[in-house]
Amino acid sequence: MDDTPPSAGADGDAALAAFRRSIDNIDAALIHMLAERFRITQAVGQYKAARDLPAADPAREAAQIARLRRLAEEAQLDPEFGEKFLRFVIDEVIRHHDSAKKSHTSSSSSGVG
Repeated sequence: MDDTPPSAGADGDAALAAFRRSIDNIDAALIHMLAERFRITQAVGQYKAARDLPAADPAREAAQIARLRRLAEEAQLDPEFGEKFLRFVIDEVIRHHDSAKKSHTSSSSSGVG
């Protein structure tokens, strides 16, 4: 009986390399999508700071988490993972919004802007 896994050997290496190229392409797309998302949320942070709006919006966050959980289920992705991922992104966005608010407040109080 042969205990060699079916992916071992030259054909397995080519298949693995193809899988890895696909993963690399998806990772690159994810980074570019996240960069675009953060460009938009930076604009939202500036908008909120200029209008003295809070950085966090718990109702919006809850709605987004529920929406992402549904999308994850539809995509056959663990909804817990989807929620954790979005929570991480939201926390980073709030941190950026807080920073924008502090920058806006300090420039407003110094007479700049």
